[in-house]
Formats: sequence, structure tokens, C-alpha cells
Amino acid sequence: MLRPRIIPCLLISDGGLVKTVRFKDPKYVGDPINAVRIFNEKECDELIALDIDATRERREPDYELISHLATECRMPLCYGGGITTTEQAQKIISLGVEKVAIGSAGIHNPGLLSEIAKELGSQSVVVILDVKKSLFGQYEVWSENGKKKTKRSAVDAAHAAQKLGAGEIVINSIDNDGMMKGYDLELARLIRKEVSLPLTFLGGAGSHDDIAKLIAEVGVVGAAAGSLFVFKGTYRAVLINYPTPSERDGIIAQAAR
Repeated sequence: MLRPRIIPCLLISDGGLVKTVRFKDPKYVGDPINAVRIFNEKECDELIALDIDATRERREPDYELISHLATECRMPLCYGGGITTTEQAQKIISLGVEKVAIGSAGIHNPGLLSEIAKELGSQSVVVILDVKKSLFGQYEVWSENGKKKTKRSAVDAAHAAQKLGAGEIVINSIDNDGMMKGYDLELARLIRKEVSLPLTFLGGAGSHDDIAKLIAEVGVVGAAAGSLFVFKGTYRAVLINYPTPSERDGIIAQAAR
């Protein structure tokens, strides 16, 4: 039986673990390898690691870092950042990563998604859509780590990803990133209505209640979070954390009420 997944998302910049607010002002919060080790101990459902510099800097993925992450990680690992060719995706999978995440490259070169899905299987291809709400209330996709407007709606981009062979879609809310005030449930409901692929939502989680609300509104999804799992308390002290098994059961039970 499928059940919701609760997924820490690690943002990597200059080899370090960082956290952003609305895709800006990255704050260093530690060593990503050490974070992975702690999440191992907490028996996380899955882990997402995103290099937020690679695409913007037009460089290849950091294979040495990816290898270290994959070697340490004892849970399914999804890696994204700088992937622009099928060969790069194949190399990352060969290092022990379960899924590759394609963002900007998939927007500018849709055929890449189909090529990677054909070579690796759809189950290994995740599309990440960074979404921002326009002044007119429309959800639009941005690329280059939220720097470039693509003029594509979130719904159209999600439809395209599904048709091109993606096995999963991650919807990342730029407006809610790092705010810790809850997911954009309107966006989540909209995308869930439009596509049948497994979905993960990222951006805004500030409590276990926020995760429960997302699951209650949308159903079986991935609930991903960054700040929630690296900060603790009002003053955002850096502390790697994750719900215990009983807390996870409580979140799912709360969502089912």
C-alpha cells in the first residue's frame, strides 16, 4: 500500500549545506555529508540533494560529492543540479543515486527528458518545477534557480513532463521557500488535479501540521522540506531533525481525519 513520503531536501552551494529564503540569501548550515549521516540514523523515507549553483554557473555536476553522498546515504537518493545530458545522468545513476532531477535543462530541452527516461527508465527521472505566482494570480515556472522567467504555466509544464516520460514531478514553491508558513495548498491541489504521476511538494513547511495538511488536501504525495529539518525553534538554531516513526504515524493519522 502506498503511503506519503516525508523527504528532507538538502541544498548544496560551494560544497556546503545551505538554506535559502525565496531562493535568495543562502545561509550556510553545515556539511551535507554529516547531514546525510544524521538522516540515516533517523531512518528517513527518502532524500533530495540539489546543487543550486551548477546550472547557474553552467558547470557539470560535482561527481566526487555525489559519490560521497550516495556512498553514505542508506535511503533512496534523488540528485539534481547541472544535468544537461543523458551521459551525465547515466554517470550519476552509476554512482549509486536512485533518481536524477532535471530542472532548467528539461524546460529548455524537453527532448532530454525523453532521452534519459528511455535510457534509465521513467522511475529514475524526476522533473523539478520551480513555481512562482504572478501578479495576475497565475502559477508560472522559472528556471536558472528562480532567476529566469520561462513564460510557461505550471500546469502546462507538468503536463509536458508527464508526456515526455518523467516518473515523478517535484513542485517547488519559490514564494514559500524558507518561509515556514505552510505549503501552497492551492498550487498543490491544482497540480494534483492535472497529472497522475507521483508528486512531491516543496516549499513552506514549518511544522508537522503543515505536512499533515498537505497530505489531507492532496492525498498520497511526497512532502519535502528544507528549513523544517535543519532549523529548530523561533531563532532557527541549526539542528538536523526528522519525525520519529511514531510522529510519522501521527502525521498520517492526522491527515486521515
